[in-house]
Amino acid sequence: MTAAVAPEWDRFAHWRAAPARLVLALLLALMIAAALVPVVAASGPLDQAAGTATVTGGTAAPPAAERPRDTDLKLYDIAVERIRKGENYYAFIVGEQRRLNFPVRPGLAVRLPTLAYLNAWLGDGGQMAAALVLLAACMVVWWRRLGEEPGGMDKRLIAAAFLFVGTSLGLNRYYFALHELWAGMLLVLSFGLHRPGRRWAASLAVAALALAIREHSLPFVLLMAAMAGWRRDWKESAAWITLALAFLAALGLHLHVIAAQVTPGDPPSPSWLALRGLSGWLSDVALSSSLRFLPHWLAGPAVVLMTLGWCGWKSPAGTFGSLLFLGYGTGFMIAGRPDNFYWGAMIAPAMFIGFTFAPMAVQSLIASAKGKHG
Repeated sequence: MTAAVAPEWDRFAHWRAAPARLVLALLLALMIAAALVPVVAASGPLDQAAGTATVTGGTAAPPAAERPRDTDLKLYDIAVERIRKGENYYAFIVGEQRRLNFPVRPGLAVRLPTLAYLNAWLGDGGQMAAALVLLAACMVVWWRRLGEEPGGMDKRLIAAAFLFVGTSLGLNRYYFALHELWAGMLLVLSFGLHRPGRRWAASLAVAALALAIREHSLPFVLLMAAMAGWRRDWKESAAWITLALAFLAALGLHLHVIAAQVTPGDPPSPSWLALRGLSGWLSDVALSSSLRFLPHWLAGPAVVLMTLGWCGWKSPAGTFGSLLFLGYGTGFMIAGRPDNFYWGAMIAPAMFIGFTFAPMAVQSLIASAKGKHG
């Protein structure tokens, strides 16, 4: 019998049988656990869209049209309206958060002002136009990058379809006030624009905007710096490190301004160190994407499979994506309360590309476990 010849972009090709069997066993155990662990969240800005229901542990919640707008989004709406009237963000945001019973301690509980000013400047119509342009840009840059990556050309039509599913949430105007929505879409664009060792300036600029909107973009920037350093591309690594340092300086100024308005009577925010484990990772990604329409016993394994797809794609994009999504996933298992599940929108859009390569990854592991790769 002739051994199957695996493509060069198959990361699991030519693995020895013993490690392949071990990984298959771990994958099976993880898939079972993912099907059993409930995908749940406390009330938050992504738990409802108008006219849709969210899966929470297998139970559909009532449509959002039946209840008022989420208070997180209401706070951001108020900020935009007051900026449109000419007010300074830092003159009112702490007071508004107190009025709506949101914590202001520590200062990270108060969002950066970037998105509020952008949304105030764009207006309702401009926000929709920006969302359309951003989604179209993500599709175009990834179509091009897939054509340049090993194995991407053969599968880029399928990958583009999955990417569209992942990024389509960015067109829902109900979420336009949500920082993670815009920052996550910008990270998709930055990732797609990047060419290791060749072109990175545009990627850096887009990531800088994502970072200015939500500090949760910082791991993406730091990983870019680390990967450039691994390639010994010191110029690019220095650029990403400089961006990170500039952001930390700006964040320090933000925290300083907020701290000056905090009083001893302001209650601290509940700890973000929630240690939710596997449920934290699966819930954050599933409930921040189109997977929220699936029952939890399908949504959880789907998150595992699209992560596996990225891990099995032996390419520069596959390597960076694997580290990025596993890193954020680990972070979600450690940090973030159930009502912070919308943090998953930082990575969920791009993760959907992993579905394209998941079948190959599973088949390759099975073939290696049987010693059938040649």
